[in-house]
Amino acid sequence: MTWNDHFLELFNRCVKRYKNGDKDFTGYYDDEDMALLVSIGYRTREFFDFVEDFCDEGEPSISTALLVAGVRRDYFNVVMEGAVRKPTVDRENIPSFGEEFEEIHYLPRILAKARGKLKGELDPDIMYGCGGDRKFLRENGNIPMADFLRRVWAAGDDDKEVVKWIKSL
Repeated sequence: MTWNDHFLELFNRCVKRYKNGDKDFTGYYDDEDMALLVSIGYRTREFFDFVEDFCDEGEPSISTALLVAGVRRDYFNVVMEGAVRKPTVDRENIPSFGEEFEEIHYLPRILAKARGKLKGELDPDIMYGCGGDRKFLRENGNIPMADFLRRVWAAGDDDKEVVKWIKSL
């Protein structure tokens, strides 16, 4: 089975468990599932956050979750060469909800989250793709989550490059 087919099968299986009242994600994954998550640079809670939001809020969609995972997987395998990093982006050091850059509200926060997602450095309590992120992306050109990740990857540390792209939409 390809990684993406396994991802979709796992996602659907987790959705079923969640909807049946099992919200303890720590029991969702068998050894093959764990191997998949490791191979794409994901943690169990990171995967679960997408399942939980999909079940509770109807978004992000399963296809969006897969596309975001694909970007993370590519970054993990190409740039990081499969090296796992510890979470360093947490509630103590992430930009606040109210911060702005180049007059774009929330941009510093979502940039930090996107970079943390790419590098696998997000604390389990921080989600790239949460409701606030989805609102920002909708209000700034209806940007797909995976496309934003790719643009942040391409821009490196150049926040102004991301701003230029957002303002062009």
